[in-house]
Amino acid sequence: MSEREKAAELSQKEIEDRLAELPGWSPDGDRLTRSYRLASHPAATALVVHIARVQDELNHHSDLTLGYDTVALKITTHCAGSKVTERDLELARRVEALAPAHDAC
Repeated sequence: MSEREKAAELSQKEIEDRLAELPGWSPDGDRLTRSYRLASHPAATALVVHIARVQDELNHHSDLTLGYDTVALKITTHCAGSKVTERDLELARRVEALAPAHDAC
């Protein structure tokens, strides 16, 4: 898939279909959101660091919020007019894949 295709806005149906494979993720207007609960603040901080590395690798960054024992993400593609694109779903899939290693739920 080309970078242009990855940055093309997805329809609401496409978003809903793809989110069916990502439990806990939700559409929220023109972004995808998910919160994780962890055992402690250091565990939450470690997850944030891991997510930050993945975001740099993908060159696609979310709004990432660290709480005491929570991590929240809000993902949208700014270069596509702040709409949900395949790039957002790719980041969500990557985060969802790494969360179990941090015992995040």
